[in-house]
Amino acid sequence: MFAFIEGAVAHSSPSLLYLNVQGVGYEVHITLQTYARIQHLDKCRLYTHLQIREDAWVLYGFADEDERATFRLLLGISGVGAATARIILSSMTTAELERAVNGGDNKALERVKGIGGKTAQRIILELKGKLTPGAGNIASMAPAHNTMQEDALIALVNLGIARAMAENAIKKLGDTSALTVEEIIKQALRAL
Repeated sequence: MFAFIEGAVAHSSPSLLYLNVQGVGYEVHITLQTYARIQHLDKCRLYTHLQIREDAWVLYGFADEDERATFRLLLGISGVGAATARIILSSMTTAELERAVNGGDNKALERVKGIGGKTAQRIILELKGKLTPGAGNIASMAPAHNTMQEDALIALVNLGIARAMAENAIKKLGDTSALTVEEIIKQALRAL
């Protein structure tokens, strides 16, 4: 819903920020990595992710697009919710996470509070080769040769469907060159 939000910092703590945007105060949940980058700023821009739950709308903010994209990839993993993804990104930079995942370093992930052996293995299995610091991680989510499929995959992941499931549903469709992004999404949802 919101790509980014920019305004004056009204209050900041290591996990929460109040951002004044033309007189409207937004409560934004942040990671320690983001806090370290914005703690001395009077005004900032945060790349956001809005999570709509039954009991609340929660806005998460990140200092850069790479961290937000990594957060979204983490959300696509079974057993990893927003709180766990935020703890992971508070404990490790996106580059450290990428090294741990691509190096198969379970122990580095298990040092993060709340991450056990099975969850660490699942994170490594699902994200291996998908994290590329500085690339926005979105580009690595789908084949680069078909932007329609890539756009549909991103939309499905943003809808809350696990990345692996969304990729498989799109692959089941076969040749999608004659379809629009909306048609690919609809057909992939039916194939799930």
